[in-house]
Amino acid sequence: MYIETFELERNQSLYENTVQYNLTESGLHPFTLEELLSSEQLEELLKLRLGYGQTNGDPDLRALLASYYSGYDADNIIVTNGSAEANYVGFKSLLEPGDEVVLMQPNYQLLYGLTKSLGCEVKPIHLKRNLGWELDLEELRSKLSDKTKVIAICNPNNPTGAVLSPSQMKVIVNLAREFDCYLFSDEIYIGSELSGELTPSFHGSYEKTVIASGLAKSMALPGLRIGWLAGPREVIDTAWHHHDYTSISTGMLSQYVARIALAPNKRNEIFERGRQHLRKNLPIIEEWVEKHSDALNFIPPQAGGMAFVGYNFDKTSDELVTELRESKSVFVVAGSWFGMENYLRIGIGVETKTLKAGLALIDEYLSENQIS
Repeated sequence: MYIETFELERNQSLYENTVQYNLTESGLHPFTLEELLSSEQLEELLKLRLGYGQTNGDPDLRALLASYYSGYDADNIIVTNGSAEANYVGFKSLLEPGDEVVLMQPNYQLLYGLTKSLGCEVKPIHLKRNLGWELDLEELRSKLSDKTKVIAICNPNNPTGAVLSPSQMKVIVNLAREFDCYLFSDEIYIGSELSGELTPSFHGSYEKTVIASGLAKSMALPGLRIGWLAGPREVIDTAWHHHDYTSISTGMLSQYVARIALAPNKRNEIFERGRQHLRKNLPIIEEWVEKHSDALNFIPPQAGGMAFVGYNFDKTSDELVTELRESKSVFVVAGSWFGMENYLRIGIGVETKTLKAGLALIDEYLSENQIS
């Protein structure tokens, strides 16, 4: 089976640990265990016996996750190694060769490459810059057919930080119901809204909805590699079958820490810590873009630790990212890795001093290349 190179993840793997300033992440600056856990919890962690555990996820963790999805219980949840695996086993469970997937673009590349590798057709629907990164709902309707198996959404969106309005969500749900297809919603950025108002989940709006999420972004715990799917029992059971062929189970230590982090009060505390950090960093990049307004532009994100910055000078985003990395040791994400040329994704969830230092180095590059 041929599967195309996952450019974003491959490039991050190659270079994020070789630069002085890594601004490629879209989540929040991660916790240490010492910051997250009490001394008693750390002591209990040390005493855990390192077995496999239940392969679809610790029952208590699945029950806790299910409590965030009204009407669900532990059997509607599977715990995975990160949201990447959740997306992977979810699509493997839903798709057969010849199916069509209507996929929000720009988006995390995994679903695009995976859909094609499964012998299915991708029909992109685009967030439009001239609409403030809103969906063109007429375009969505035009892409649907009796072959459509899945409408795939990322909300809040990576890389734009845009959030669908309630009216847009209602139209998407109605169209999914009309065409009797699954609605697959990646909701890993819920909780990082700068307004403090949680983005509504698509869960509960339609019986054929599947939610993918995890701890890597709004929860600032990427190193735990904990993700999950929440959905109809038959979809979750099939995903478990595929999970048996991928990683079998997630780590006992990670699941222990996840149960602590996902407890309601702790979860809310983590979300608020992230929002405060983003509110501190967003004005920094807003002022920076304004300083270079002849060359740069962006619509401020509503959620997520990233800014999707457009530029108007003659350089491909791959070239620009490479030159910044090699000449200034600062690493950002090329828009082309999302199928969007003349854009950069810059992580704003990093430590404030890292963001300021990285942007100062990009300033140097722009000045040296006579770009205002």
